[in-house]
Amino acid sequence: MESMAISLALGGVATVRFEFPYMEKRRADGRKRPPDRQPVLLARYRQIIQQLGAQERGELWIGGKSMGGRIASILAADPELSGTVDGCVCFGYPFHPPGRPDRWRVEHFDRFHCPVLIVQGTRDPFGKKGEVQACDSVSASTCRINWLEGGNHDFQPLASQRETPEQMIDSAARAAAAFILENG
Repeated sequence: MESMAISLALGGVATVRFEFPYMEKRRADGRKRPPDRQPVLLARYRQIIQQLGAQERGELWIGGKSMGGRIASILAADPELSGTVDGCVCFGYPFHPPGRPDRWRVEHFDRFHCPVLIVQGTRDPFGKKGEVQACDSVSASTCRINWLEGGNHDFQPLASQRETPEQMIDSAARAAAAFILENG
């Protein structure tokens, strides 16, 4: 995410990064631990939104990578945040667990109250292009999906591609910046 934040800044998008509680604990003691339960993740993200709102910063777009993007998208569908959150950008959205396209994580996609962009690699095991395009809940939603050809969940290209991982991240950041500019 550090590379993404730098690429976004170069595209004129200021970012604020934070850690969920389980990551803070991991940094403190070095022990790997599973993510916090969804209520804890949502509460932490809401806390950050409230802190930023108190600073009266103008537009507020939220987003994240993988699980962080999923949590941001749930907040983009929360009617209590309508008028507070201006948009959402998700990188590498976990549409379903790898190998489990029967367990979609899109139940909130029909409730977005702001513009939502998902930047996804075409070969992401959490939602490949063909799977996502065939999902009725996704196609019926208002979110836009920008596909990175050949990218995996971390936007790593195929070895046969000309793009480097850094170029894929730059492409993702450019797509996000253009979407924010278009919808801001």
